Amino acid sequence: MGAFDGLHRGHQTLLAKVRERAQALGCTPAVVSFEPLPRTFFSPEPVPRLSSVREKIKGFAAAGMEQTLLLRFNRALTAMPAEDFVQRVLCDRLATREVWVGGDFRFGHKRGGDVPLLERMGRELGFVACTMPAVQLHGARVSASRVRALLAAGEFAGAEPLLGRPFVIDGKVEYGNQLGRTLGYPTANIHLQQRVSPVQGIFAVRVGLGEGECSWPGVASLGVRPTVNEVSQPLLEVHLFDFGGDLYGQRMAVEFVAKLRDEQKFDGLEPLKAQMHLDACRARELLGMNPRLSAP
Repeated sequence: MGAFDGLHRGHQTLLAKVRERAQALGCTPAVVSFEPLPRTFFSPEPVPRLSSVREKIKGFAAAGMEQTLLLRFNRALTAMPAEDFVQRVLCDRLATREVWVGGDFRFGHKRGGDVPLLERMGRELGFVACTMPAVQLHGARVSASRVRALLAAGEFAGAEPLLGRPFVIDGKVEYGNQLGRTLGYPTANIHLQQRVSPVQGIFAVRVGLGEGECSWPGVASLGVRPTVNEVSQPLLEVHLFDFGGDLYGQRMAVEFVAKLRDEQKFDGLEPLKAQMHLDACRARELLGMNPRLSAP
């Protein structure tokens, strides 16, 4: 059980243990998670998240979870006493044999449920409550908040060992106003909807199309486009270098390699075009390409 934002190495270790114990017991490995994320539900301000719901569910399947119970985190769930949650969800709905959580996991009305309560009720109801020690890396606990802080600072190389993979945003390419095409840099646009990204700015990226690996080089902007046609919700715009195909309607995974700069507002299109050319040259260089190939 847990929020599992980002499915970092701590989460992966927990899920691997569940898979191992399920095999030993002859049970089904299952995961219980919540949407929206509990911290998002309680926060008055938008809260960045590391993975979309789709990415999280795909991650559960990749980790060997055969069942996912995704509970809607709403007022009714927050009002449910912890004892009722154990009885109704863990016992009646899942017939739990073992439940694995982090040592600081809290649940139920006013966070009244904790590991000692799980242990006590487990003895009464016939399941075992187990805790997973925190995973440490470079002398500190692996956590979603630590990953978000590194990503916000543009430290993608530092975040990758904590995630166990590069940071990627996945989405479907949608139609835009085709302004990038008129500026010499056609872009594939991914709307993040209500998701708040932990990163904003201009980036060197690698892109995967469909289910393919993230190998196609490009440059991307994630923000509100303050110079032209400013948008209310952040938009991910990706220019793939030396690509001439049609991407509309396709799923695309964008791996963030390096941050080039923060988003800024320019005094007209010509300064914007000049900076886009510099960004493309820098991105090509960082990705091991010839920067002179960037079209002005």
